[in-house]
Amino acid sequence: MGFGRGKVILLGEHAVVHGCPAIAVGIERGVTAEATMAERNTLDLSPWGLSLEPDPLGREPLERAFAAALSLYPERPALQVSADVELPAGAGLGCSAAIGVAVLDAIDEALGIERSRAELAEAALVWERVFHGNPSGIDNAMSAIGGVALYRKGEPLQPLRPNKPLHLAIGYSGESSSTKEMVASVARQLADDPRRVNEAFEAIEVLVRNARLTIEAGDHISLGQLLDLNHSILCSLMLCTSRLDEMCRTARSAGALGAKMTGAGGGGCMFALAPKHDLAVQLCEVLGPEAFAAEVSG
Repeated sequence: MGFGRGKVILLGEHAVVHGCPAIAVGIERGVTAEATMAERNTLDLSPWGLSLEPDPLGREPLERAFAAALSLYPERPALQVSADVELPAGAGLGCSAAIGVAVLDAIDEALGIERSRAELAEAALVWERVFHGNPSGIDNAMSAIGGVALYRKGEPLQPLRPNKPLHLAIGYSGESSSTKEMVASVARQLADDPRRVNEAFEAIEVLVRNARLTIEAGDHISLGQLLDLNHSILCSLMLCTSRLDEMCRTARSAGALGAKMTGAGGGGCMFALAPKHDLAVQLCEVLGPEAFAAEVSG
């Protein structure tokens, strides 16, 4: 059975695309997949009720991504891949990467191919490029490897060792977003006003470096403050919707140590940091029916 985790970027999204570090965590909610020999290549996705075939020129991104994944296995039988998706799509939790990692993991298992989780993460980039054009690589890396890590584009993950578990409440705004479009929006802002945007990236990098220290020290009060600051910078880049901002304010009022949007923005998800698991569960109650709690350690 193949598996790809969802992910939450704690700090550093968008800046990471332009060479700055980011900190992300893998969560145990994600995608499972199984591949079996068949008469033709198909990808079935539950609970969406989708069944499709690979097509490198297809209109549906999943058709093109599936074709890209199968191109990594030039000599193989036809395969039926069935995937069960437990993440919202286009929501900042790395759904497309989790599908890609799970699909490749399942195909590897069916064909008796052994590779490390780091190698699996690298292979899954062919899938991610279909969806995101110029992905940072953090989604597929965290989906395959998990834990808590500092990531910089083009460099190996640096695993972090949290002093104590991180308790998160993850809320979904109900608004889907396009990573490719939001990355392009920031790129346009960078071209139009490089001084302002580069200053934002530099500020985010400082927050990331300080957050690493707070995570390793177990200082979650300071970490929450850094999350709030990062959220404000992302808002200044016009990445946060009013709904996401409202959810963050609600979480803080209900006792969260900090809260921010996560992922590309323009919709999708936010998360709140709680001091303990019980409060994370309580925060989910105020964040809506699709919210869920996650506990992350090293």
